[in-house]
Amino acid sequence: MTAPNRVLIIDDELGIRFALSEYLRRRGLIVFEAETCAAAEQEFRQHKPDIALIDNYLTDGTALDLLPRLKALDRSVPVIVLTGQASIDLAVRCIKEGAEQFLTKPVDLNTLSVIIDRLLESQRSQRLQAVARNASKRQAPDPFFGTSAAIRHLREQASRVASADSAVVIHGETGSGKGVLARWLHGNGARAGEPFVDLNCAGLSKEFLETELFGHEKGAFTSAVTAKPGLLEMAHRGTIFLDEIGDMDAAVQPKLLKVLEEQRFRRLGEVKDRSVDVRLIAASHHDLSALVKTGKFRSDLYFRISTIPLKVPALRERNEDIPLLAEKLLAGLCADLGCPGKILSADAIEALRRYAWPGNVRELRNVLERAMLLHSSDTIRASHLLFERDHLQPATPSRYAGTSFESSLTLEQVERLHIAEALRFEDGNVPNTARRLGIPRSSLYQRLKKLDIAFGRTAAIEELAM
Repeated sequence: MTAPNRVLIIDDELGIRFALSEYLRRRGLIVFEAETCAAAEQEFRQHKPDIALIDNYLTDGTALDLLPRLKALDRSVPVIVLTGQASIDLAVRCIKEGAEQFLTKPVDLNTLSVIIDRLLESQRSQRLQAVARNASKRQAPDPFFGTSAAIRHLREQASRVASADSAVVIHGETGSGKGVLARWLHGNGARAGEPFVDLNCAGLSKEFLETELFGHEKGAFTSAVTAKPGLLEMAHRGTIFLDEIGDMDAAVQPKLLKVLEEQRFRRLGEVKDRSVDVRLIAASHHDLSALVKTGKFRSDLYFRISTIPLKVPALRERNEDIPLLAEKLLAGLCADLGCPGKILSADAIEALRRYAWPGNVRELRNVLERAMLLHSSDTIRASHLLFERDHLQPATPSRYAGTSFESSLTLEQVERLHIAEALRFEDGNVPNTARRLGIPRSSLYQRLKKLDIAFGRTAAIEELAM
C-alpha cells in the first residue's frame, strides 16, 4: 500500500493548527506543522509535503513572502492560503505567486477537505503525465509469453510478489526481458496507478548517476544553473526501476541504501533531507552475491534489495517457447513497419530453435527484423536468418539418430547429411562451412565433389530436402 498524503500546516496560532491537524489526521492525512516562514521552509524540505496550507500573516513574514520560496523548492506542491482579512487584491497577488486556492477564515472544514482532495488528485495526474511524456507509448510485451515449465514457474513467483511493497531484484541475462518483468510487477501491484521511472546504471559515472537519481540544487556544481528534481522525486509514490544495479558506482550505493531504509535523500548541494515514498525494483545480469564477495557491491545493500529474488530464464532454457514467441514478435514487427503479415517456414523455425541466443529475446527480435527488412518474401526462410556463427548449434541428431533409419545409413550417407546441414547453416558458403567442420577448404571441396553435393545458397537447401 502507498503511504498517506502529507500536508504541511503553516500558522502561528496554536489553536488553529491543532484544530486543522486533528481534522486532517482523521481524514487519513499525515500532518506536519510550522509557525514561522523559516520553520516552514525547513519542514517543507525535510518532509516533502503533498500540499501546504499557509496563514497569510506569520510572525516573520506573509504568505506572499513564503510562496515564492516554497515554489522554488517544488513547484508541483499545491498551496492554499488562509486569511482572516480577505481582499480581492490580496487573492490576486497570492494566485500570481503560485497559490492554488485562497480561503477566508474561519474555514469550513468540509469545504477545505473537498478542495484538498481535488488538488491532490490534480497533482497526481500532473505527475503521471510528466512521467508518461518520457515513457514509451508502446504497450509492453507479456513477460510470460510461452508454455515452458521455466516461464510458468516465473509467472507463479511474480504473481505472488507483485502486490507486495518489498524490494525485488531480477536476475537474468542481457536481453532476457528483465525490464519487461519490472513493468509488469509495477502494473500489477498496489502502485499501478503511480509513476514508473527507470534508470540503467551501466556505464554511468558517479556524478551523473547522483544527479539523475537525487537531483541537484542551483549552484551545486558549475553547470547547475537551475535546480533539477531527481528520478526519485519523479517516482514518488510509484516504482523506481534500477537496471544493471550491479554496475552502480560504489560511492552511490550507501546513498541508495539510505533511501531504502529511511525513505530520505538529499539533492546535490542541499543540506536538508527530503522524504520520498518509492518501491525499488532492481535488475542485473551479474551474480550480485559474487560481486559482494569481491567487494564490488555492498553486502548491506545486497541483502536489502534481495528480499524477493526473481530469475528470468534465458531463451535457450525455454527452447519450446521459441516458435510461438517468434511468431508473436514477427506479427508485432509487421504492425510496427506497416507491412503485410509474414510467416516463418518450417526450416526457419528449426534454425531458430537450434541457435543458442546469447542476446535472448532482444536478439530474436533483431534477427527477425533484419530478415524482414532484407527480404521481401512473404515467407521468412532459414536462409534469410543471420546469426552470430560462434553460437550456432551443431546439427541436431534427432533427424536420424536413435532410430532404425540410423542403422540403415552408410557412413558415406551420414557424412553427406552432415555436410549438407553445415552448408545450409552457412548459407551455402564453402569457406565458412569448412571452418565450421574444422577441415581445410580444399578437403571440403574434394568431399563435395566425391559425394556429389551441390553448394551455394539454393543448392544447400535443396540438398537437404532431397
